[in-house]
Amino acid sequence: MTEEPAARQKERAAGSGGDGNMHWVGNLEQIEKRYDELTVALSDPKTLADPANYQKGAKAHAELSVIVEKFREWKEIQRGMVSARSLLEEPASDSEIKALAQEELAELEKRQAEAEVQLKILLLPKDPNDEKNVVLEIRAGTGGDEATLFAQEIFRMYARYAESQGWRVEVLSTSVSAVGGLKEAIALIEGQKVYSKLKYESGVHRVQRVPATEQQGRIHTSAVTVAVLPEADEVEIEIDPKDIRIDTFCSSGPGGQSVNTTYSAVRITHLPTGMVVSCQDEKSQIKNRAKAMRVLRSRLYEMKLEAQQKQIVEERRSMVGTGDRSEKIRTYNFPQNRVTDHRIGLTLHQLDRVMDGRLEGIIEGLITHYQAQRLKQAAVAA
Repeated sequence: MTEEPAARQKERAAGSGGDGNMHWVGNLEQIEKRYDELTVALSDPKTLADPANYQKGAKAHAELSVIVEKFREWKEIQRGMVSARSLLEEPASDSEIKALAQEELAELEKRQAEAEVQLKILLLPKDPNDEKNVVLEIRAGTGGDEATLFAQEIFRMYARYAESQGWRVEVLSTSVSAVGGLKEAIALIEGQKVYSKLKYESGVHRVQRVPATEQQGRIHTSAVTVAVLPEADEVEIEIDPKDIRIDTFCSSGPGGQSVNTTYSAVRITHLPTGMVVSCQDEKSQIKNRAKAMRVLRSRLYEMKLEAQQKQIVEERRSMVGTGDRSEKIRTYNFPQNRVTDHRIGLTLHQLDRVMDGRLEGIIEGLITHYQAQRLKQAAVAA
């Protein structure tokens, strides 16, 4: 076996403190090698002549580029640390130079620790659903009319957040209450990594405020349920035509003369599970059927995932609670302009901004929390 160069040994020691706790560096080196191979392959005329192959390679190259860029930054930090330590060990160096070297080393060690955490997160197994679009379902819960009004506001909150992310929101189905709120709203949100940012939003969202109809100024508590389902592709969930029953009926609610006179609304029943999906927002029966099938496919996909995850119940519970949507995850307190996420103990006195779709602080906090949980689990497993 070829002996590792002394400079390389020093670089490894700088990164690991000599404790051998950097076994993941080997994985990063393999990723970098694969990245370089893809870089060469993507410039090959044979690859360019095959659009499907080129697209596949370009996607893989883009995914690896984030890791490789951070790894190369980490290696540059290691080289800087080796250089700084050399100055400290140099007998001829004067005290001023050594002081500067010590200061630089302290800064590099801080950057090293940050880069290592980021690299370990990047090396965690990815959720295969992170890149998917989502089907967002919002339903009024306890609280009567007040719950439907809050459901409408929650839907607007997510729509505004989606707009800030450059995502597209397509309403698939709505049911309006007598006071103009939403009994139910189902929408498809399309864009880049939608599920990765919204996957922790499923659960019960509780509101505390004085309803407009309250005469004595008492604070009421209402709730809505939010479900975020990764949109399933047809190849992932195949639905046998014999397993569904499709009924048509006249739409109800606003929409013009054709709404109540044509059988454009569609109700699809999945016979094996008893699951029912209705859609009536479009004037075209064909469009309503297509939308209903997308919702049905996503719900069946979620059932499939839950069945698979029964084998890893403890991990799922540590990541996203029990998964039971009766579990309260967040409280929106209007009198105090406060929003609290109970899973991570995060409280912000910026409820007005949150309801306007400024969800970055909450969503980033959740992602950071669950990444830390996964890092702990990975460390225990190692």
